[in-house]
Amino acid sequence: MTPPSPSSPRRQPRRPGLLSRLGRRAGPGRPGGHLIGAYGLLALTALLFLIFSLTLPRTFPTLDTVDSILSNQSIPAVLALAAMVPIVTGAFDLSIGYGLGLAHVMVMQLVAHSGWPWPLACLAVIVGGGVVGVLNGVIVEFGRIDSFIATLGTGSMLYALTGWITDGGRIVPGPGGLPAAFTDIYDSTFLGLPVPAFYVLALAVALWLMLERLPLGRYLYVIGSNPRAADLVGIPIRKYTVYAFAVSGLIVGFAGVLLAAQQQIGNPSVGLDYLLPAFLGALLGSTTIKPGRPNAMGTVVAVAVLAVGLTGIVQMGADFWTIPLFHGGTLLLAVGLAGYAARRRLRTGVVTARDASATPQPPSSPTRDDGTSGSTP
Repeated sequence: MTPPSPSSPRRQPRRPGLLSRLGRRAGPGRPGGHLIGAYGLLALTALLFLIFSLTLPRTFPTLDTVDSILSNQSIPAVLALAAMVPIVTGAFDLSIGYGLGLAHVMVMQLVAHSGWPWPLACLAVIVGGGVVGVLNGVIVEFGRIDSFIATLGTGSMLYALTGWITDGGRIVPGPGGLPAAFTDIYDSTFLGLPVPAFYVLALAVALWLMLERLPLGRYLYVIGSNPRAADLVGIPIRKYTVYAFAVSGLIVGFAGVLLAAQQQIGNPSVGLDYLLPAFLGALLGSTTIKPGRPNAMGTVVAVAVLAVGLTGIVQMGADFWTIPLFHGGTLLLAVGLAGYAARRRLRTGVVTARDASATPQPPSSPTRDDGTSGSTP
């Protein structure tokens, strides 16, 4: 192969993802710790539930508590799954909280004030979320702006748009309220359990199939763990990263629909409250089921352990300031555990360039010397 001339521009390889950067040091691994790493968080969830059940026998181990956890934590779980998809590629989407606020306000605006049929309004908002995700991906990949900065900027713009739509106030439906079929999206039950819990389960299974069983997921994992290797085997990094942001945007739009059905008013600032719990679930989820890499089932388990912990703390009568303290401390713990899981993954030789070489070639044309894909003339 003839080396490129000095004048030929070459695309700079992307920086490794957060989990890869946290886990650079390699060394001998301990195979006995695999089961603990994979299922330790799941066991912790059961242990916390047992502890709070023994401590609060009259209030915690009840069907009302289970229904409350499944219902109230469905939107944080959906948003955590949305945050997880870009993290797979080593990017972060900080606009998801702002996007959630805009999405639920738009649903309320279209249904309550503009007279749209609620199914059409929900579909329009979900598609709009996908468009926002594509714009985020384009800015990050083609604008060559760090994902932290890019999505923080777009998120601020989304927040400004939300304020413009609501004029700084809340959107309240008229005397007739919202259509009952729309509110039933969130309030109804199935098999005796809240319907939102089944949304989370279905979404987690869909993302699990995409990431673990489809070529798209393998490409995203290779991009996040070893972008240089992904570039060498011909994976179009920019295109698949934009795909990841688009999927995240679609999920955020769906979360906005659920939030509108739950709140039944349009609050322009409510989305920001979900940003930190979403990233907590996504980062902590990378330490379980598939330790060392973000995954859908691990994210659901992480949200579950956070929900059980918060519910128990609240029922014990803790002050309001314990909730942000719990979130902040758990975030530090999640990042530390994610780094440890990534180092274990490197020590066992799972994340190597051989992952990329074993990946089937993507259905795209060869990569040119300038780093863009396209057919050769």
